[in-house]
Amino acid sequence: MTQPQTQATRPKVTYTKGDIVLFRDVERFWLGLPGHTFVGRVERSWTHADTRKVLYDLTELSGNRARAGIDPDYMRPLPATDAMHDIDTAPLSEPDTGAMTPAAVAWLRQHLLPDAAALPTRR
Repeated sequence: MTQPQTQATRPKVTYTKGDIVLFRDVERFWLGLPGHTFVGRVERSWTHADTRKVLYDLTELSGNRARAGIDPDYMRPLPATDAMHDIDTAPLSEPDTGAMTPAAVAWLRQHLLPDAAALPTRR
């Protein structure tokens, strides 16, 4: 009888310059220190001379800080689909802009309506 697998397997992901990722400073995480998880933008990838492992250099977006040698095991992609979900699912036929998230309303004002004042107001 085999034991059930307790860990999820994660597919191998290759990141390219400009990808937005979530990454974790693993040392801060395991030490229980705050500020261990960040959003970053991939700047480049390179291969470590000794381990031959591919590592990444990122820009931490919250402070525009460079982070070098990030192990991809501690990175996850932040897909545009997830970031844009609220806009993609905005109730376009809904007259109540309060039913839409602020991001969806802002996008609609910028891209769909020639006169932003034409959006219905919440009553």
